[in-house]
Parts: sequence; structure tokens; C-alpha cells
Amino acid sequence: MHGEVGLASMRSGMDRSTGRKYLRVRKLPSELRRPRTWRTRPDPFAEDWPEIEARLAEAPELEGLALFEDLMNRRPGRYQEGQIRTFQRRVKDWRARNGPEKEVFFPQNHRPGEALQTDFTHASELGVTIQGQPFPHLLCHVVAPYSNWQWATACHSESMLALRRGVQAALFQLGRVPEFHQTDNSTAATHDLATGKRGFNEAYLALMRYFGMTPRTTGIGEKEQNGDVESANGALKRRLKQHLFLRGNRDFESVEAYEAWMQEVCARANERRRVKVAAELAVMRHLSVRAFPDYDEVMVRVSQESAIRIKRNSYSVPTRLIGEQVRVRVFELHLEVWHGQQQVLRLDRLLGEYRHYIDYRHVIHSLLRKPGAFARYRHREDLFLSLTWRKAYEVLVEHEGNRRGEVSYLRLLHRAGMGMESEVEAVLALLLEAGKVPTPEQVKALVGDMEPTRAPEMAAPEVDLHEYDALLGAGLQEAI
Repeated sequence: MHGEVGLASMRSGMDRSTGRKYLRVRKLPSELRRPRTWRTRPDPFAEDWPEIEARLAEAPELEGLALFEDLMNRRPGRYQEGQIRTFQRRVKDWRARNGPEKEVFFPQNHRPGEALQTDFTHASELGVTIQGQPFPHLLCHVVAPYSNWQWATACHSESMLALRRGVQAALFQLGRVPEFHQTDNSTAATHDLATGKRGFNEAYLALMRYFGMTPRTTGIGEKEQNGDVESANGALKRRLKQHLFLRGNRDFESVEAYEAWMQEVCARANERRRVKVAAELAVMRHLSVRAFPDYDEVMVRVSQESAIRIKRNSYSVPTRLIGEQVRVRVFELHLEVWHGQQQVLRLDRLLGEYRHYIDYRHVIHSLLRKPGAFARYRHREDLFLSLTWRKAYEVLVEHEGNRRGEVSYLRLLHRAGMGMESEVEAVLALLLEAGKVPTPEQVKALVGDMEPTRAPEMAAPEVDLHEYDALLGAGLQEAI
């Protein structure tokens, strides 16, 4: 220590006299500051503030913006827009000192293995596509609150089918069953759909009984009671976004491929929580039941339009089933059509209501026999497979007339159904680009006859059974 006040003051960035003052009073600069008790400018709201306070006391939910706008209307020319922030701060200060009591949220300690929480969250923001097509979807997200173990499945809606599929997928991944299963007040899980009353519906209760879990729900309007899964929704989507960036693209071959990738991301995250997960598994019951059917089954008759109607949507089926009664298994993401004991068709399920999916392969043979029906066919737009096919139809009609052009277009669809649709579309694009009319004859010449591909014939290998005797003999000698 040099003991010089001047040198110490200079090093501290202050004048020598200021340094002597602090040494004399033996207080820090912060201890010498006194709170200001006077205003630096007149209060612009002093005259009207008692009235504002009275209105806030009567209706505390009034917002500062609404009060200020009302004040400007009642006192024209007295107040300016630039004063709104000052007014809002005054209202905020009044609420802090005189406003109503606010609700307190109490953090909870979770017990290991006690419950699973399930919630649905929109995931279209991820920008996932399936074979280049947008995939609007939700995630059924299941979380164990103690360890934050999580699992997710893709779905179209907050339906009972989606909930059933998501919950049991998580249970079979865990291999254990907790005591409780908790949801918010989603319609599929908690409402009695027949009467509209609050309470669990029978389908959900049956699922809980099957797995031996006790259902519980949050209070109405109290979504924070499902807070762990609610907060985990955002964390999961952020993690998926980051892994999509690492993957390099957002397109997947199928919904199943996308779901498998997503669950792999979840599994890697769960691995980092293995200590707490082990504590949960240690107190959960072993899962001792088979998978609960994650589909609804309905019996429908195929109409004369060669279509079935499922949940207010229409789907085409092969014409040989017209008039037949088929059994349809309705999954969350797809349908299975069964005739007798054999599955004859698998279809992607349509999202929404009053929509239709017509596969041209199902109706093209009938349309070729009745080409006049094409012009006013109710589902005609479904037969334009892409913009390329639409342009091909327009060129054919322009050069051959309506009737002949429509027949030619139907023949092109027939050829696509016989072989590779992608090859026919590629030829159509080449012909259109060259300015040529894509007639069926030209397409056939470029594509070929498109005979169905046959499996190569292979001769059955000859097996010498004596080699197995030699192996068995060697094994017996070693045992002896």
C-alpha cells in the first residue's frame, strides 16, 4: 500500500477531493445516495387520477390502454398518444400496491413411477413432408414427470384412436405400467360423447381398465396441472427441429419412416435420463397384457360407385367388391379393408370430413367401357394425377376434340395402371415439352409394352443332408 490519497483516487477514476470525502465519511458512494422523494416534472394525470383509481377498484380487469383511450375521448386535446406508456406504468404500479390478489402456483415434487401425462401438440411447424407432400399432423406426446422420459406418435387429430395408439406405444416401450394416467380435458379422453357431460367416456375407461391404470384429469381451465408434458411439448419440437437440420432434409419415404426417426430421437434423449428412468421402472408394475387393438372396426357395403364411406369420407375400392359387405379397420393414420378373412386393401386415411379419395386404377376399366361418364363424373378431379396429366388432357382435347380427347386420356390412365405410372408421366412431360400431342400410341412407343415384371426363375439348390450328420456327430463327440 502506498498510502497516498491522490494516487489511489486517480487509479479509481475520481478526483482527489472526492477521494478525501469518501475517506472522511467512511462510506461507499452507493451508501451516500438518497432516494428521491420529489417529482422532476408535474404529474400530467393528477387531476383525473382519483377517478381512474375508482374505476380500477370497481373493475380491476380494466387494461391501461382501454382506460387511456376513454380518457382521451372524455378530455379531448388534453392528452397525447405519447403519454400512453407513462399511463400504463401508473396503472401497473397501482395494481401492484392495491390490485386484487394473484394466484400462486406451487411447484410439485413428483414421485417416481406414479403417473404418465399425455397431451397432443401441433407439429406442422416442423415442415415435414412425405414423398414431397406436406404432412400436417399432431403428436401424441407421453411423458413420465419424474424422469421426463418421453415417447411420441404421429396422428391426425385428438381422437380416441390417436390417444389409444399413443398411450400403449409408450407403455410397451417402457415395459412397465404406472399407477395413474393423466390428461387434460380433451374431448377424446374425458367427455361422455353421447351425453356431452364432463367425465371419462367408456372407451377411455376400458383402455385404463385393460392396462390397470387409474385415470385422472386436470381441472377445467387448469392446464398448468398437466404442466410437465405441456412444457415438454416445446422441448420435444425444438429437439426435432435441430435433428431435422442435422439430417439435412425434412422429407421422408413414409409416415412410418418419419415416426421411426422421431422415436429414435426420443430414445437417444431418454438414454441420458437413464438414472431417473431406472428409479421409475423399479416401482412400476410389469406390463403383462398384449397390445390393445388400436383400431375401430366397422362393417360397410361397397356402393355402386365402387366406394365405401368411412367417418364421412369416401374411398374407392376395386370394382369386384361392388355390392359386397367388407370389414374396415379404422386406424388413426390408415384404413384396412378386409373381405372375409383376407385383407384386400390398405389406404391412407383422409384428414377432415366430406372428402374423397378415388384411385384411378379402381375405376379406369369401367370408364373405358363408359367414356361418356367422364365429362360429368363427380370425382373427375381425382383422375388428374398431377399438373403434367392435366396439361396432357387439355392438349388432347384441344387437338382431338372433347370426346376423342377424353378417350385418349382414359387410355393413358389405363396404360399407367398397367405398368409404372412414373414412367408414363415422364414420357408425357417429354412430349409436352417438345410441343407434341401425347397420344396413347406415342406414349406406348416410348414406354414399351410394359409387361408385368416377373420374378427370375431359380433352380432349387441340392442339399446334402450328410453334412448335417457330420456336424451333429462332431457336437456329440465334444459333449462326451
